[in-house]
Amino acid sequence: MFIIGELINGMYANIGRAIREKNKDEIKRCAVAQISAGADALDVNCGPDSRNPISDIQWLIQVIQEVTDKPLCIDSSKPQVIKSGLEVIKNKVIINSTTADLEKLDILVPLAKKYNAKLIGLTISAKGIPQNKDQRLELAATIVASCSEQGFPIEDLYLDPIVLPVNVAQAQMRDILEVINEFKIISEPSPKSIVGLSNVSQGACNRSLINRTFLTMAIAFGLDAAILDPLDKDLLDASITAELILNKQIYCGSYLEAYRKLL
Repeated sequence: MFIIGELINGMYANIGRAIREKNKDEIKRCAVAQISAGADALDVNCGPDSRNPISDIQWLIQVIQEVTDKPLCIDSSKPQVIKSGLEVIKNKVIINSTTADLEKLDILVPLAKKYNAKLIGLTISAKGIPQNKDQRLELAATIVASCSEQGFPIEDLYLDPIVLPVNVAQAQMRDILEVINEFKIISEPSPKSIVGLSNVSQGACNRSLINRTFLTMAIAFGLDAAILDPLDKDLLDASITAELILNKQIYCGSYLEAYRKLL
């Protein structure tokens, strides 16, 4: 399981304040804490309230790169913000994200190729959020086809089924899980799969329990990566144990400690 830490996001009060005040120490502390907890990469998002996202994303990336060489996931719905971040990137990079709209694919796929970046493709379009598995697969196929036509390596593509909050979209949960597995048969080589995990519990009670239950089920359906809170120890333990049960890790009596030492 490839874990992307979600906590450097301007929507969080401490990060939003640190961006406004240009408080490097708070950003560095958050980056180091997530990496120490087991994150393989860090999501970097200025948040919707940033007044200068183009300069803010550059500042965030430069600060984070002072304390880690882990991959950074540049997260914005605006291609110009992503392009700005790519201009100062030194670490390996993931672009988060494109939609299935051709105008975005025609901008972001070439950028991903230029910077040797991995790319997250959201199965969503200007028409809105898909309502069933078939719609998600259709949008996924559009993303894969565009990447293939533009010479982008499909093994570097992560498809996101768009996880919705269980308290408002309970009927879609099984479709979302099943399509994770079906993404793998769209092409050869197969694209990878990713979810923004916290979305599943947005607005619900027992958020940590919902997150870790969904994550373990998604891993069983073949999930490759997740953007999540790596400081939630129970969540990471559930991920490790799920992979153990699926025979992706070797069992020993202290498997949690042993696996964490490898992170």
